Amino acid sequence: MKSQPLITRITLLLCILILTSCTSDKPTWQQLFNGKDLNDWQIKIRNYPLGENFGNTFRVVDGNIQINYDQYDDAFKQRYGHIFYEKPYSYYLLAVEYRFIGEQPKDGEAWAYRNNGVMIHGQTPESMGLDQDFPNSIEVQLLGGSGEGERSTANLCTPGTQYVQNGKIVTTHCVTSSSKTYNGDQWVRVEVLALDDSIIKHYVNGEEVVEYQEPQLDPVNGEKTGKLLTGGTISLQSESAPTEFRKVEIIDLEAYKDDNDKINTILDQFLSQKKNIPQN
Repeated sequence: MKSQPLITRITLLLCILILTSCTSDKPTWQQLFNGKDLNDWQIKIRNYPLGENFGNTFRVVDGNIQINYDQYDDAFKQRYGHIFYEKPYSYYLLAVEYRFIGEQPKDGEAWAYRNNGVMIHGQTPESMGLDQDFPNSIEVQLLGGSGEGERSTANLCTPGTQYVQNGKIVTTHCVTSSSKTYNGDQWVRVEVLALDDSIIKHYVNGEEVVEYQEPQLDPVNGEKTGKLLTGGTISLQSESAPTEFRKVEIIDLEAYKDDNDKINTILDQFLSQKKNIPQN
């Protein structure tokens, strides 16, 4: 048999490589923040129209998303804000790496000291009222230590929502996680596993700290259960605590939603890589 010309063999090899890469089943982190700009995000600050970034609250500084109030008039005035990623998600592993920076505005609420959040399964920014403070969502609450006592992070709060835990509906607004306290300006990695309207888990530096089920809107018409949240927006909060995010990334698990073994394999692979968080 006559051998194929070299150019033909190279072409065939390239086609095989391209086909293999396109059909690869290997999940990877997708960066929601590109490290350069906020073009893929929408900003909504209380009492301001969608898209108005009052006081340059949300900005990119040295390749990080920074939430800052140094251009405010020395008062926060309950101007709670959120920056929404443009695409909603339903099945995913989300990760952020954050730290608290600077001083809170003088009129910031005491409970908001070193307090910020990642909102998941949320409503769209277009559907929020002009004076609405928080989107209906599940909040993964990020807290920093005060240097005194314990103050866990990756807690669970429920603006306009509730959930099920241990077989019971929970209507308490905020519950604490089992995480340790993170004082100072150290970087912390928080990950969230969200599987549609079934299970949500929070992790801090690779360790599970809270689990719950059936996220849902607050009930109406006297009912005990509300509409289940099967997914929604992802947003970062501005709640009067200056904060910096150096990573916002996601593994879209939609393709594996019917394969629990595959999801567990992905968790074993990616969570185990993140227990030691670099501080530089």
